[in-house]
Amino acid sequence: MSGASESLSRRISGAKDLSSVVKSMKALAASSIAQYERAVESLHVYTRTLEMALSVCLRESGPIPPDKKPRHAARRGAVVFGSDQGLVGRFNESLLEFAERALFALPGKTTHLWIVGERMQSLAADSNLPSATPFTIANSVDGIAPLVGQILIHIATARVHAVDEIHVFHNQPQGAAGYAAVGTRLLPLDDAWRRNLTRLPWPTHALPEVMGSIPSALEALIRGHLFVLLFQACAQSLASENASRLAAMQRAEDNIAKILDELGRKLRRMRQESIDEELFDVVAGYESLTQGGRVDRPPAARG
Repeated sequence: MSGASESLSRRISGAKDLSSVVKSMKALAASSIAQYERAVESLHVYTRTLEMALSVCLRESGPIPPDKKPRHAARRGAVVFGSDQGLVGRFNESLLEFAERALFALPGKTTHLWIVGERMQSLAADSNLPSATPFTIANSVDGIAPLVGQILIHIATARVHAVDEIHVFHNQPQGAAGYAAVGTRLLPLDDAWRRNLTRLPWPTHALPEVMGSIPSALEALIRGHLFVLLFQACAQSLASENASRLAAMQRAEDNIAKILDELGRKLRRMRQESIDEELFDVVAGYESLTQGGRVDRPPAARG
């Protein structure tokens, strides 16, 4: 009985240690989610300023001529943000399946693929998508901007080689559900987007003037616009990853609590059985002595 009790005590101690680890991971995931959400919110003012500047440039430049290439001949590239961390369930698999369905439903051909994360890269290699250019995932907010800068360089190079469309796919936080896969077309910028920008009201009566070449300014502002969209996609993907991990840790914590409760009941039952056995032995010994008659004491030793 003693050996079984000690074994249960060790299992309880191990479960408590594991529970402490899970709680630490939960706290880290929750902190990371807040960090990435703040990063997205911090872009709002910058995005607004960028939109106002684009509005002025588009008003002065006039309508941008549409692409001459027919829609059915479109060549496109896609950016997919995955995860390299564990305990995220089907985070990568479900996103890649969503991206595949979305890309194959579009007219034309997907010729360029940029994958963020080694695990997503491995999955993409086994899919029907084209060979991908891999990128190392950002592990903090500070790492997002350099990553997005590298992706933008590859996008600019691909556009030189007649890539007409650029799409981005990532997981986005969805409240209690954790996350959901979403896809956005980054380029080309459609007429609705241009009209909405040109209609933005300017806060003063006089519009500012664009210094230098309008096409150069417009190109730089559009590059900034793409940077914001990719930054948001990356930050939302990282927030979704941590939301998935937080949900997994919550399930693990609940399971550990159930195990601890069950082990605690077993240990208490064992101890009660041990106490009952000891009491039974005491009672049995007492009854044996009383039923056997008076027992004489041994004579005291004489000095």
